[in-house]
Amino acid sequence: MQKKPEKLLTGVELELMSILWKVAPARVTDVRSKLPRHRTLAYTSISTILRILVQKRFLQARKVGRGHLYFPLVDRIEYEEKLLRHFIKTLFDGSPAILVKRLLESEDLSATELFAIQSLLNQKPGNA
Repeated sequence: MQKKPEKLLTGVELELMSILWKVAPARVTDVRSKLPRHRTLAYTSISTILRILVQKRFLQARKVGRGHLYFPLVDRIEYEEKLLRHFIKTLFDGSPAILVKRLLESEDLSATELFAIQSLLNQKPGNA
């Protein structure tokens, strides 16, 4: 089994990983074509960032012709959970309740979203 990456992604790394989680396997040109129109990243910049993600063990690269195909090694949900644990630990004093409190206080949640959150809480094991 491969060792999981320990580091968190930078903003631009997460941006590119989000694309790869949706369209992988992908080449640099594929990733670049999925960026929003207003987002201008050079081919060489994307290529460099993808190589860094390979070094960080978030991606695997396979040589195909003159280029590479990139595949995520880390599942999106797995990374979301890691990032959420990191935020709870470092930003919310280790308390998921504080995180939820801030979410409820700071976001203008619709009745549908509040109902969905309440339903998830009711489904959590240990809740009666």
